[in-house]
Amino acid sequence: MGIEEKLPSGILLSSVEKLSNYARKSSFWGATFGLACCAIEMMAAGGPHYDLGRWGMEVFRASPRQADLMIVAGRVSQKMAPVLRQIYDQMPEPRSVISMGVCASSGGMFNNYAIVQGVDHVVPVDMYLPGCPPRPEMLIDAILKLREKIMHQPLGPNGRKMLEARKARGDVPTVAPGAMPSSYRENKARAKEWEQAVVEGREEQLRIENWMKAQKHLAGLPNRGQS
Repeated sequence: MGIEEKLPSGILLSSVEKLSNYARKSSFWGATFGLACCAIEMMAAGGPHYDLGRWGMEVFRASPRQADLMIVAGRVSQKMAPVLRQIYDQMPEPRSVISMGVCASSGGMFNNYAIVQGVDHVVPVDMYLPGCPPRPEMLIDAILKLREKIMHQPLGPNGRKMLEARKARGDVPTVAPGAMPSSYRENKARAKEWEQAVVEGREEQLRIENWMKAQKHLAGLPNRGQS
């Protein structure tokens, strides 16, 4: 006899950590840091056509003290780096950072002394978003992956210690939270197929193969490497 049979109806059991992370992932408050052309795509993502409000983050805060997500959109100059760090330090914990675009992630085409070669030299980055500039759909996808990561994030210093101990034991999932595409998560067989591809290091090959199978007009073409 399970304990759920002894509980009255309408009772939901959970933990403070899961409830806190669920609230966090459902109401991101972004501290915008638009520095270059990527900021235009970020503004478009918040507009009515793409509508970030569907995921509870239509409010971009002007004050970093009221924000928990920093989107670094564009290249970071050496003069702007201290300002970026100051804004990050003013954001309350727990907080997250998305590096939007190749310039913020690695310096991009600006390989010179004036541009920081990756914003992770200044602040810790939770999600890297490639592209020059990335489309609004790509930013939305990065935010959704960050939501999944937050749902599995431990709460407080004791939770982080437990996570580090788990990693030291090797007790970690095959696929990191948020790394599996949604088209594979929705089906158990496809999820196992993706996990096996991760073990073998051929995730992108699997993605391309399945895409080719879905294109009926390409079904008769030989695979690369075949005569």
